[in-house]
Amino acid sequence: MPRWKETAPAKVNLALDILRRRPDGYHDLHMVMQSVSLCDTVTVEEQPDGFTLDTGGGFAPRSPRSMEQRAAEAFFSAIGQPMPGLRVTLEKRIPAYAGLGGGSSDVAALLRVLRAAYCPSLCTEAVERIGLSIGSDVPFCVRGGAALAEGRGEVLTPLPPLPDAHFVLCKPAFGISTPALFDLADRTQRTRRPDVAGMAEAVRRADCDAVAARMANVFEDALPPEYAEVFTVKRRLLELGARNAVMSGSGPTVCGLFPNAAAARAAADTLRNAYPETFYAVATPPAE
Repeated sequence: MPRWKETAPAKVNLALDILRRRPDGYHDLHMVMQSVSLCDTVTVEEQPDGFTLDTGGGFAPRSPRSMEQRAAEAFFSAIGQPMPGLRVTLEKRIPAYAGLGGGSSDVAALLRVLRAAYCPSLCTEAVERIGLSIGSDVPFCVRGGAALAEGRGEVLTPLPPLPDAHFVLCKPAFGISTPALFDLADRTQRTRRPDVAGMAEAVRRADCDAVAARMANVFEDALPPEYAEVFTVKRRLLELGARNAVMSGSGPTVCGLFPNAAAARAAADTLRNAYPETFYAVATPPAE
C-alpha cells in the first residue's frame, strides 16, 4: 500500500488583533503569523476501506469524526473522486489546545499529502479553501512561512520568513477554550491595539528589534484571573533574556523571542523544570 509522510509545523502569532464579530459568528482578525520548527509528523497510508486516525494514545479528538477525516472527505469531494481507504497516523509533539495551531497544521499536512498523491494540479488556493472549511488557521498552515493574515485568517499576504529568530515556547499546564476566550474578548474593553501593519513591515525588513517591540495579542486583555500564570511565564521569559514575549493565539502558550540560539536554549532548559511543555524553535520557510 502507498505511504506518505509530511511534517506539520506549529505556528506562533507575533501580533494578533480582533477587529469585529461578523454576522456569521466568526471574527475579522488582523495578525502576523510565523511557522516554527516545533512540528508533528503526519503519515498517510492507503488501506482497503474506511478512515482510521491513529494518534498513538497521546491525543484524543474531541469528536468521533475527526478534523482529519472531515478534511479528507472535503478534499475528495472537491476533486470529484471517491475517497480511498486511508489510515492517518499522527506523531504529536505540538501541545494540544495550546494556541500553536497543532490540529490545524496536522490537517494542512494531510491536505498537502493528498494533493501530491491524488491531484498534483490542484492549486494552493484551492487547498486553502478546503482547509478553511475545517478551521480558520488551516489556510495559513497549508502555506507556512510568515504571513499577514486577515479575514478569519484566510486572507494571506506572504512575508519573508523571519531570519535568525530564536523562540522559546512555554505552555502552562492548562488549556484555554478558544470560543470562550473570543466571547470574553467581545466583552472586554481594549486597552491597546497591536501595530499589526508595523509588525508586518518589521518582518519584511527582517528587523528583529522592531518585531520584538511590536509583539502583542489582544486576547491577553481578556484573560480571566484563573489564567494569570500566562503573565508569570511572560515575566520569566523576559527575566531569562527574551527581547519580548507574547501569548500565541488563544493561548496559553507564551512565545519568547531571543537574541540568539544559546540564550534561547538556556532559557528553555531553565523553564522546563517548572513547565515540561517548553520548546526551543526557529522560524521556518513556507511549505510550498
